[in-house]
Amino acid sequence: MNLDLKNKRAIVCGSTQGIGKAAAMELAAMGAHVTLVARNEQSLKTAKAELPNNGNQLHSYLCADFSNPTQLKELVEQFIQRTGPVHILINNTGGPPAGPVNTAATEEFISAFNNHLICNHVLAQACIPGMKNQSFGRIVNVISTSVKQPLPNLGVSNTIRAAVANWAKTMANELGKYNITVNNVLPGATATQRLSNIIENKALKTNHPQDEVKNEMISEIPLGRFAEPSEIANAIAFLCSPAAAYINGINLPVDGGRTSSL
Repeated sequence: MNLDLKNKRAIVCGSTQGIGKAAAMELAAMGAHVTLVARNEQSLKTAKAELPNNGNQLHSYLCADFSNPTQLKELVEQFIQRTGPVHILINNTGGPPAGPVNTAATEEFISAFNNHLICNHVLAQACIPGMKNQSFGRIVNVISTSVKQPLPNLGVSNTIRAAVANWAKTMANELGKYNITVNNVLPGATATQRLSNIIENKALKTNHPQDEVKNEMISEIPLGRFAEPSEIANAIAFLCSPAAAYINGINLPVDGGRTSSL
């Protein structure tokens, strides 16, 4: 099986922690030149220093705020002009705050739409011309299992994640003829800081111990545990590899079997 990404350039968003960082580590281990994207420059420097390097890889980072798509567009376009085409794009952004959909402010939808769909689109448009010229492209969007089955108390997230999934499927249909694949990875409950925050907030709202909340969540997962970020990263990295060349336009749950729908 060909998993070699030598001489491929990858942009990985949200890559200083959690799933994004794990994906960056895996792509670097497969030989790719990795560019990390996040807001905190010191965290970016630390994460860059931890990336595997065979001695010939040119890892880098871009400090960007996804609340400003126009600035992100300029930053990435200038980067590509300097360094050359990007072959792999991992769109990964922290989810919107939890809460019921019926009480969500319109501003919450607008902010989430910009942070997720608009920024994904800006990044893809910057990378696609080079992917076409190289006859190789991989776009992987890290979304949520809510694409298949909406999750309770995540109203804004459920709405925006579904929009991103439909954008990605449409993009996959349009770009396949250029040997560019577009796929979505749908993580289930994963042992990240975001999950810890969700557990903490739910415990406070229900006045239940955090361990009780955690165990209740685990009881819904057939494998009986949360995922490790590296397990989500493995799926992302495979979809970026030459071995996954004929996988296009899919929603891949990596959730231990929690999602009930097919």
